[in-house]
This record gives sequence, structure tokens and C-alpha cells, in this order.
Amino acid sequence: MRSLVVPVPEEPKDPEQRKGPEGPAEPAAPGDGTGPRALVVRNRHDSIPMDLLFRGDTAELPKPTKTTHAPKPPQSSQPAQSSQPPKSPHPAKSPQSPRPTEGPGAAKPPSPPRPDRDLAERRGPACSGWWALLVALLALAGAAWLIWSGGLLPVRITDLLALPERPRDGLVAWQWAAVGGCGVVALMALGGLTRGRVGSAWTLSLFGRYRGSVRRTGLVWISPLMLRRRVDVRLRHWRSEPMTAVDAEGIELRVVVLVVWQVKDAARALLTVDDHLAYLREQVEAVTARVVSRLPADSFREPADDVRTLRDAEAVGDALGATLAAECRAVGIEVFSARPTRVEYAPEVAAAMQRRQLAAIDAKHRDTVLTSVLDAVDDTVRRLTERGLVTLDDYERKALVKDLTVAFYTARGSAVDTH
Repeated sequence: MRSLVVPVPEEPKDPEQRKGPEGPAEPAAPGDGTGPRALVVRNRHDSIPMDLLFRGDTAELPKPTKTTHAPKPPQSSQPAQSSQPPKSPHPAKSPQSPRPTEGPGAAKPPSPPRPDRDLAERRGPACSGWWALLVALLALAGAAWLIWSGGLLPVRITDLLALPERPRDGLVAWQWAAVGGCGVVALMALGGLTRGRVGSAWTLSLFGRYRGSVRRTGLVWISPLMLRRRVDVRLRHWRSEPMTAVDAEGIELRVVVLVVWQVKDAARALLTVDDHLAYLREQVEAVTARVVSRLPADSFREPADDVRTLRDAEAVGDALGATLAAECRAVGIEVFSARPTRVEYAPEVAAAMQRRQLAAIDAKHRDTVLTSVLDAVDDTVRRLTERGLVTLDDYERKALVKDLTVAFYTARGSAVDTH
């Protein structure tokens, strides 16, 4: 609504309250040419400030503002040395300040767990078991010699080995200590013997601290003071049970996945999680549900070639393998491939989806047949007209097209039913 200006007579005011640039103004007489004041009437929905009711001239009326501020204090008469912009009561935000989340779509997908850099597989302390066996035999031989030299060896063993008899003087303290040391060495050498197999690795820890991994085969000696845990590092495959998942349209599915994997880092596989096999199974189920929910199981729209579905086993397998490999890298498991071997509807919706699929196939077939019939009719009518075999007006052309369409469609339908 436009503002309405109504002239009203001005009442005289105190000359001290009105000062112009030249000094105090004279009070206006009733007959002088100052003219009447202007009354501004605004929209009834807008608020009217009291200081805008009476003004001297309509040309000097300020433009209405959206917000009403308090009157500014009078400025100083002294000239300002430099003009500086007034400081805002609210400081501007720094460009480095983080922006708030705009919505759930702006949130980033969860990142896979990061591997522990301090925990990585390295070679553990171990040696060939044949050296340990030789040390054990030497230690036992030394202890037997000390016992024989002290005359403590039984007579039967002496006669059996054809050794000369020694006087039974006994052993002094250092000899007993040497015999005990030889026994301890023999026990350590024999107690650390183990057999390393192809495709397995030992993870060693001492007092809860990781000391290394051993992948040697054959007779191996490992310190008996260390705790040994064996892990299978062969290339393995695992076929899951039918897992429940939901596609992009919310339809329940049953998915079976074949995973080919291998333990790449034995230390992380055993020490990062309680059970790396259970971790792999749970990740396969979680990743399958996440990837399957991005695409529909089937596309019943046209054109179906431009719509990606779960029937593209290669693309779905690549997405499954890449996501699963990223999730299992932190626990030392390397995933080579994860392929869906079977994607089918749940028993509750299988019958309904089968009917829907058959209806889509039938509609596509009918559209194909109708397109071929119309092309044949158009070609027939055009040839007849161009060669001058018939002369048709609009009514006759429509009748001919109708008859040809019915004939061709009936012939195509009977041919399809026969096949």
C-alpha cells in the first residue's frame, strides 16, 4: 500500500529546540510562506515512529526502514581527523571456522578402521631345530662326563659303555653347579623344539609384549619362555549362508557371497581382535547389506539398459571386494575378491516379484510386436501410395491402416504362440 501525505497546519515550537546551520530559527508566523507541515500516513500493518509524524517538507522525508533504531547522539562540532568505520558489536566469523552440518546428506560415510602402525608383523627370534638338538646332546654328554668323573655313574652303565671305573670321591660344589647348568641347557634346547608347517605361522609374545612372527618350516627352535600362537596363512575361501538384505526399493532379499581371502599380517590378525574369523564373517554381512541397499534387484522400467541393478554381478562384486578389503585391512586380512553367487527374493515376496517380472516381460514383448507391426503397416501403405497402385483419401487411408494393423498383429501373435 502506498503512503498517503495529508497537509496539516504546523504549531509553533520553542525556538531553542530548532536550530539550523545559521543559528536559531525565527518562529513561523501564521501568514508567512513556510507552508503547512506534512502528515505521513503509512500502511496500517506498519508501525509509525513518533519522530516521522511531523516534518517540514515532503521532499526531506526519509525512506522508511524495516527496523527502528534509537536516535543517534549529536555529533561533535570538531572536525574528525580520520574517518574509521564503526566496529560491529558482533565480530565476523573466521573463514576457518567449521560450518555446521547442513543435513544428513552432507555427512560423510564412515571411514574404515585404520591399522595400528606400532603393531606390524616382523621376524621373530628362532633358529633351526637341528642346532638346538646338537646343543642338547652336548649338554647331556657334559653332565654325564662330570657324573662319571666323580664316580657316581652306576656300574651297569659303566660296564655297558666299557668305561674304566672311577673312585667314588663325589662331586664338589662347582661340579654340581656345572651338572645343573648342563641339565638346564638341555631342557631349554629340547623344550623349544617345534615343527613348522607350510601355510602356517607362529606369533610370539613374551610377558604380553609382541616379539615377532615365525614362518619357517621343518624343525624349528623357539624359546620355551615365549607364548606361541599358530595362525593359518594359506589362501582360503569362505561361502556365506543366505544373508538377509534389503535393496534400494526396500524389497527383502537373500544373498550368498563367496569371499577369497588370506591372512597377510599374522600379528594383527591375532592381536588386534579376539577372533579374526568372526570379524571377517560379521564384516561380510555388514558390507553386503550396505552395498546391496544402493541398487534395486531388478528394473521394471524402460529403458532397462540404463539402470544398474544387482544382476550385474561383476560391478556388485567389485564394490563388495573393495569395501570389504578396506574394512579388513586393519586386522591383517587381505581380501582378493567377494562375489555374490546368488541373489534372490525372500520367500515372502518371491511370488509377487515373479508376477511383476512376468508382467514386465510381457509388456516389453507386446511393445516390440506392436512396433514391428506399425513399421510393417507404414512401409506397406507408403509403397502402395508411391507406386500409384491405389489412390486413397483420408478416410480410406485410415480404414486400410486399421485393417492392415489387425491382420499383421493377428499373424504375429499366432506365429509367436506356435513357437
